[in-house]
Amino acid sequence: MLSGCGARRPIADRRQPPPAQPTETPAGTADRAKRSTNVPETPAAPPGAAPSSKRNKPAIALAPSGYTENGNASWYGVPFHGRRTSNGEIYDMYKLTAAHRTLPFETMVRVTNMSNSKSTVVRITDRGPFVDNRIIDLSLAAAREVDSVDAGVVPVRVEVLSAGIDPTFGFFTVQVGAFRERANAERLRERLSVSYSPIFIQQYDSPDGMLYRVRVGKISGEDSAHQFSEQLRDREGFTPFVTRLDEGVPAGGVR
Repeated sequence: MLSGCGARRPIADRRQPPPAQPTETPAGTADRAKRSTNVPETPAAPPGAAPSSKRNKPAIALAPSGYTENGNASWYGVPFHGRRTSNGEIYDMYKLTAAHRTLPFETMVRVTNMSNSKSTVVRITDRGPFVDNRIIDLSLAAAREVDSVDAGVVPVRVEVLSAGIDPTFGFFTVQVGAFRERANAERLRERLSVSYSPIFIQQYDSPDGMLYRVRVGKISGEDSAHQFSEQLRDREGFTPFVTRLDEGVPAGGVR
């Protein structure tokens, strides 16, 4: 599940399980998966009103932010099922959720598989994927909705549906490495601290053991964070990832 695991090299944070062996959805969870996004249902029709074919389907915000993003989507299930997500919830791969590096938690997004035009609506509950050339990690339930389980990685369009969401607003940081041994992360932090500040190490209890993620900067605005990320790529040779600094994650210590 991890690549480049040499003792002195950063490792990629991979979340996608082998796509060839998805587990069966347990009995009774299919309907619960549909409701996991917590979108209000359409109100009941007034007395005498004609029945609607859209009754009881999730309501979509009438004034979406207009943010769209194109890229690749992967999915994750076992062994992440039952583990805690970045927003504190317990991950249930049979619910319609997803991981995104920068969108605020609770943001509702429509994900469309550009290969077959199938789409689903998911709620952002986790951070990832920390793998180059991927923009979103779908739950198993969501991957099944867009028929991407067997392919593993598919091209998608991500559309923000939540009204009043500005995905570019807030504080961001740049992840430059993830290590199995804390000493290696500390050495990288010490080297970078000569030129950059703040630098912090975030612990991540992955299914394969503890990882120590090295992150640089507390930057206001996503555009500025991406500019800083490119500077780190050019000057230091990293494969960096811009991620949101979520409330409760300190910029100068270990979570």
